[in-house]
Amino acid sequence: MSRELEDLEERIGYRFRDRRLLQTALQHASYAHEQEHVVSNERLEFLGDAVVGLVVAHQLFETHPDWEEGDLTRALHNLIDQRSLARLGSELELGQALRLGRTEQRSSGGSKSSILSDATEALLGAMYLDGGLDPVVTLTHRAFAAAFEKDAPRVGRDPKTRLQEQVMSRFGEFPTYEDVQDSRIEGDPERFTVEVKVCGASWARGSGRSKRAAERAAAEAALPRLDVSDD
Repeated sequence: MSRELEDLEERIGYRFRDRRLLQTALQHASYAHEQEHVVSNERLEFLGDAVVGLVVAHQLFETHPDWEEGDLTRALHNLIDQRSLARLGSELELGQALRLGRTEQRSSGGSKSSILSDATEALLGAMYLDGGLDPVVTLTHRAFAAAFEKDAPRVGRDPKTRLQEQVMSRFGEFPTYEDVQDSRIEGDPERFTVEVKVCGASWARGSGRSKRAAERAAAEAALPRLDVSDD
C-alpha cells in the first residue's frame, strides 16, 4: 500500500504530510462497509466537490476577463462534471489505488465513471485539507490547462438547453423526455434510449451510457427541426 501511495503522489505532483488523508480518499463506501473502523471517502468527496468548483471558477474568472457569466458557468460545468473528473481520475490511474468492496472489485468498479469521479473529488478534498488550495490549483491547472489559455474557445450551450429555449420561444412549452429502453447492461454505451417530444409529438430519439447522455443525444437529433445554429 505504501508504494502505491508513493506512486500516486508522484502522479499528482504532491506529497502528503498526513498520508492518512490520502488513504481515506481512496476508501470507497463499499470497502468501508465491509471493514471495521474504516471511514469511507464520502465526506472528503463532499469537500472536494466544493473546493474544485471554487478553484476552477477562480482560474476561469482570472484567465477570461472578457467572458460573460454564462460563458464562465458553461465552462465550469464542462470541466467539473462527472465525465471530466472521471477522465482526470483515469489519467492519474486512481482506479488502481482505490479500495473497493468485493462486489465492486468483481464488477471492475475502479473503472466506473461515477466511482472515479467521486474518488477524484475526495482526493482533491484531501489535498486541500493537507496543503491548502495551492496543490489543488497546481493539479487542476495542469489537468485543464487548455481551458485556461487566453484564446480558449467558449463552451457552447448544451443541446438540451438550446432545444428548451427554442421550443419554449416557438411553442410556449418545454420539450419532454420519455424513457424508451434500458438494456440494463452496465457499461453499455447505448444502454438508455430516450425519446424527446414537443407538444406531445415525437421529434427524435437518442441513446447513451446514462439517461442524461441519451437525453442530450435526443435533443441534438431534434435541433435540426428548428434550424437552430450552434452559436
